[in-house]
Amino acid sequence: MIHHNLTTIVDRPHWDAPPAWKLPEWVEPIIVASILVTSMIVTRRRDFKIFGGQSGGFRKSILDDPDAADSADDLLRYDRENEDDAQEPLAASKHLPKRRYCCGFLIYTPNSSRFANHIHSRILQKFPFLMEMFYWIITYAFYRLTIITSQAIFSKTGIWDVAQEHALEVLEFEQYGPLSFLFPITEVQVQQWFMHGHQTFLTVLNWSYALIHIPGTVGFIAWYYYLAPSHPTFATARRTITLINHLAFITFTFYPCMPPRLLPEKYGFIDSARHDDARSVWMSGKYVNSLAAMPSMHFGYAFCIGVTLIYHSGIFRRTLEKGEVRKPLIWKLVYVAIGLAYPTLILSAIVATANHYWLDALMAVLVTGVAFLCNRVYLIFLPLEDLLLWVLRIEKPIPSTGERFRQRGGRL
Repeated sequence: MIHHNLTTIVDRPHWDAPPAWKLPEWVEPIIVASILVTSMIVTRRRDFKIFGGQSGGFRKSILDDPDAADSADDLLRYDRENEDDAQEPLAASKHLPKRRYCCGFLIYTPNSSRFANHIHSRILQKFPFLMEMFYWIITYAFYRLTIITSQAIFSKTGIWDVAQEHALEVLEFEQYGPLSFLFPITEVQVQQWFMHGHQTFLTVLNWSYALIHIPGTVGFIAWYYYLAPSHPTFATARRTITLINHLAFITFTFYPCMPPRLLPEKYGFIDSARHDDARSVWMSGKYVNSLAAMPSMHFGYAFCIGVTLIYHSGIFRRTLEKGEVRKPLIWKLVYVAIGLAYPTLILSAIVATANHYWLDALMAVLVTGVAFLCNRVYLIFLPLEDLLLWVLRIEKPIPSTGERFRQRGGRL
């Protein structure tokens, strides 16, 4: 229940900046598809042939090392928490069941290595980044279901009215709650600053909000798959972003929240995106959730990417990962600068364009922290993945994360 007057009288100046040129709807999907296909090609396993006899490119067995102290019994076991599934050839040749732990229980799952020479398995082995593309298709499909589920839950009360009430609760909390000192400048004041004399910058932010989110995140995933020092490090970032998605999706479903720009005019917000026609193809359509302000996935992604870039710079780390090369100071500073600038840009965009509240960004930081700490929860799905691969008669490819980059010297 709202107890304070949140209406605001603002000066609505004439919009001097001309509307930005609208991209055709097919451009954004082409950009995303181009990023994914390019990464798939760049990170392909060059010494592996799809057609023909057995090719190279597999990791050598430690049995090939005469000095190896490991026993053959150890080679026949799977790492219960290894999502790479980089089996030793001896284990693969025996097709032994995989040992997985799920919810504290030991589970034996089928070994799909017997299907390694199937054509679809060999395609995946040649282009292992296809697995990452598959993961993101599943995540996107899950997002599409949130609006359907949310509408069903609030069908009697009306999801639009519920979302508006939640939005006003957010404003009330920011301005009059016990943490109001964290929000000394209101979202309306930020947008008004841009509206009075800085409208061109606002147009830039409108398009930044609309166009950077999906291509930027997909581009980061592709870039880090190519550059990460190891697949476990890459997988940590990927699982964290995925968990950010799912935690946000759950919130969207049960706590729909209207973005500021959709509130009635009496609350002072201007739908600047409508003037610039700055709407991404990913922001419109039947299954897109327009009442998903809390938390801000835009800032959650950006914050996670920024932290990863700063970690990757190595500037705050005394030790490096195995195979990682110490970066020159100039590259450390570049990574840190981008790691700080990117979240700052997105934070400015989400508030100035009235697409999110300050609290949305703060909650996104908290969600990102929880996602990082709990990202390994996804390993409980490895048994399910094993079963799916078995049903499809596919052998999971060995990731090629960082291989091409290390072959080129690995000094960036």
